[in-house]
Amino acid sequence: MDLNSVNISRLSTQYIIVPVQSTKAGEPYNPTGDTVQFAFVLNAGAVPTTMNWINGSWDVLPNYNYPYAAKCLVGPGIGAATALTTGTYSIWLQIFDNPETPVMIAGTLQII
Repeated sequence: MDLNSVNISRLSTQYIIVPVQSTKAGEPYNPTGDTVQFAFVLNAGAVPTTMNWINGSWDVLPNYNYPYAAKCLVGPGIGAATALTTGTYSIWLQIFDNPETPVMIAGTLQII
């Protein structure tokens, strides 16, 4: 799961979307009942702290390889989970399941 690089204007409010494929005990698993969180970390090589995590939500996609998408609304607009300043951020994703809580880097976000 790697978005590579996403670029958006600091004036824009839009979803950052991370495609997700999930299995449990070797079988396809629908993670949309699990809590998903995002962290946008400005310093390259740094890991998120507790204060960095913000709640995301889920979409179901018509895609066989990645049938689910975690998403987080970013920008200065109403309803956005966070507004980010100009810079390059690592996009982190964590999914709270039982007993696992995978945490991964999902790509890079550049706010211009």
